[in-house]
Amino acid sequence: MKTHYFLAIDIGATSGRTIIASIVDGKFAMEEIYRFPNNMLELQGKYYWNIFGLYESIKESLRICVRKQITLDSIGIDTWGVDFGYIAADGSILGLPRSYRDPYTVGAPEDFFQHIPKKDVYNSTGIQIMEFNSLFQLFRARQEDFAPLKAAKEILFTPDLLAYMLTGNKVCEYTIASTSQFINPVTKQAEASLLNVAGLSSAILPPIVVPGTKVGELTDALAKEIGIAKIPVIAVAGHDTASAIVAVPSTEPGFAYLSSGTWSLMGIEVEYPIITSESFDKNFTNEGGIENTTRFLKNITGMWLLEQCRKEWEREGRAYSYTQITEMATSAIRFPSLVNPDDPAFANPTNMVKAIQTSCEKTGQQIPVSDAEYVACIFNSLAKRYKEVLDMLSDMAPFRIEKLHVIGGGSKNRLLNQLTANAIGIPVVAGPSEATAIGNCMVQAKAMGLVEDRWEMRKLITASFELETFYPEKI
Repeated sequence: MKTHYFLAIDIGATSGRTIIASIVDGKFAMEEIYRFPNNMLELQGKYYWNIFGLYESIKESLRICVRKQITLDSIGIDTWGVDFGYIAADGSILGLPRSYRDPYTVGAPEDFFQHIPKKDVYNSTGIQIMEFNSLFQLFRARQEDFAPLKAAKEILFTPDLLAYMLTGNKVCEYTIASTSQFINPVTKQAEASLLNVAGLSSAILPPIVVPGTKVGELTDALAKEIGIAKIPVIAVAGHDTASAIVAVPSTEPGFAYLSSGTWSLMGIEVEYPIITSESFDKNFTNEGGIENTTRFLKNITGMWLLEQCRKEWEREGRAYSYTQITEMATSAIRFPSLVNPDDPAFANPTNMVKAIQTSCEKTGQQIPVSDAEYVACIFNSLAKRYKEVLDMLSDMAPFRIEKLHVIGGGSKNRLLNQLTANAIGIPVVAGPSEATAIGNCMVQAKAMGLVEDRWEMRKLITASFELETFYPEKI
């Protein structure tokens, strides 16, 4: 049997990695071949992504494949949502993409709602109102008279921008576009009335395509530079969460999931958008999934709080491994204070440790003293927030939720998994940890005709990866 090789380029808000997956005779295997940083750049008060640095990292990944003598069948790219680059009429990339953590969108939704009421925006898109959504970025960029927007003919969301750099072809993949707050989840097209408020038309987007569409092949120049064949680039589920949900190891509908990483995203997979007064009031979102499904979910600030604390401690000379972090949390797990991870104060503070101190002080709670108490505070706060969101989700789901699948890097955090099971009162199934890259590769495999649908993908995934179930315990 022929072995098929797929390259998954999976880039998050703090780092990226490339993974080689192989499928032969119904067996799936994968190997991480390269990891690289993805750091925001602060320039003259604005925050950007170094898209050209990411492009160079992708090129290095291709060079590694050449050195390993791996013949790739295709390449797929997934990234975080909402951010985009500007493209000129001649195809030039107009500078670096702005980062969703740039504070220029603070207060933007309220200003936008002066033109179109908040509920009308939600009813048109089904998207959770978050100030950094693409719609509000474009609105603020227009108010700033931002030069790249003024010169732009089109925008490309981050995975589509990187695919454009590889192939020279422009598409707008549906799952990543659905995070923007200007795509209608029923028509799956841009809502012109929303873009008009930012002085734009739907022509700002290339044609919208579904996951599994071939974008093109590596350009002649790039293939020659790397010494590689003109490999097809597939528009996978470009939003990393959409790719991750592909890899939920459930063999039947009716599951809830928690994609756990820098962000935590909790939701369900449904056939139709859920856009109601309750979903509006509770600020749930309807984002695109593969095979015409909807990811009904809520964004939760996840391991971002811990990641930022670790960076601050490391600068002070205290570097902790994740094994040490877990031991620290265990030693201080009964620390009583809790914070709301979704408080805007934690979005991008200059000092996360001080932000947690301030939150505890304002709410009259005990302030953590040791690093271990900060970690315990974060873990317990996340578990509490997961319960709050799952309770809301259960009220709106069209089925009974009896199990929570935790996927992504956070699935390896056994302590947090157990705390979550204790909090929500139902079993937590953890794994696979590399869900995003797995889902990325599975969509590539479907594009090649190796799997028929998402259920066949999930059956293969369930058989290929070890999972662990955590049951609620009384403590």
